[in-house]
Amino acid sequence: MEIARVSSKGQITIPVEIRKKLNLKEGDKVLFVEEGDKIILLNAGYVAIKEIQEKMKGEAEKSGLKTEEDVAALVDEVREELRIH
Repeated sequence: MEIARVSSKGQITIPVEIRKKLNLKEGDKVLFVEEGDKIILLNAGYVAIKEIQEKMKGEAEKSGLKTEEDVAALVDEVREELRIH
């Protein structure tokens, strides 16, 4: 458990260990999620990537891409196509 003090401007310093766990760097954005009587702090960039992955998951399956090998084959195919043109 870590403790931080709130400044007169409402700012806090996120402790080093928490920043490391969330992989937060200077300038990164954080997301505050309210769950009951708790506030959860998340790395906003990580959350955005996870949301995109979830949305794309069904699209890949619709396109017939079921395995990582299928995706790799498609990438190779596109690269070859770009070399030709």
